[in-house]
Amino acid sequence: MFYERIKELRLSRKMSQVQFAFRLNVTKQSISKWENAEAMPTVEMLRKICEKFQVSADYLLGLEPQNYLDVSGLSMEEIVHLQYLIDDLKKFKTGDVSP
Repeated sequence: MFYERIKELRLSRKMSQVQFAFRLNVTKQSISKWENAEAMPTVEMLRKICEKFQVSADYLLGLEPQNYLDVSGLSMEEIVHLQYLIDDLKKFKTGDVSP
């Protein structure tokens, strides 16, 4: 599961393996090995990935079904507004334009 999630994370950021590796200060080969299930990052590197890309370790390891959004520092009103925007985007992507 990790290899799928790490690749999904990279592609969702529209980054090449080289760009992703640069952000994490590792080699492109490391990224390739992670994405091809040939190796796993260290616990410290896993923490770094989570911090830099705002995802949980549970998500990356497949223990959590979806990514999370860090809303710390936002007011309840801003969080509710953000949820409406997310819901609208999901409807738009699925073609469901009903209210």
